[in-house]
Amino acid sequence: MIAIVDYGVGNLFSLKSSLDTVGAESIITSDENVIRNADKIILPGVGAFRDARRKLSESGLDKVIVEEAKGGKPLLGICLGMQMLFEKSYEYGEHEGLGLIKGEIRPIADVIPKDLKIPHIGWNALHFGKEKSPLFRYLNEGDHVYFVHSFYGANCADSVIATAEYGAPLTAAVARGNVCGCQFHPEKSGSVGLSILKAFCEM
Repeated sequence: MIAIVDYGVGNLFSLKSSLDTVGAESIITSDENVIRNADKIILPGVGAFRDARRKLSESGLDKVIVEEAKGGKPLLGICLGMQMLFEKSYEYGEHEGLGLIKGEIRPIADVIPKDLKIPHIGWNALHFGKEKSPLFRYLNEGDHVYFVHSFYGANCADSVIATAEYGAPLTAAVARGNVCGCQFHPEKSGSVGLSILKAFCEM
């Protein structure tokens, strides 16, 4: 059973539909006990870091997620959910993350050419480097996924498992042991995204 964390932010139903498609049993939940008893956890998220982090904290689920992840349970953060795995974010101020991935979240405006639109919206190719993560076991170099973001994971080279080019190489996915995250939306990325979710279910 995969627990999709419901704290008021995220593409919950499209994500659950995608998991249904790959034959994974999942539940959308804000129940601490359900999350603790689940085999895996997915932390979705859209919107502003500060607001989402506050909602997660107010629900008390931030502590549950960190405890379960540190106990070895597979955890996947998606989009803003991935960003919250980091130590901190500089999205309109400085905000503490969950601290499961070393590094911070910074504006893509700092590193991309000034003529490119922000947010970065659209399909971009994934590049894996020398070793491909088990999360991408069913993918090929250059497979495309769907992004919508204005901020990216920085100073996290040891955890980067995929990048995408948008005027500069941007962090597309990270992993540290049982904790992984995708800046893009697997649930909006067609068959490629379904393959990623299938691989996570098998981890």
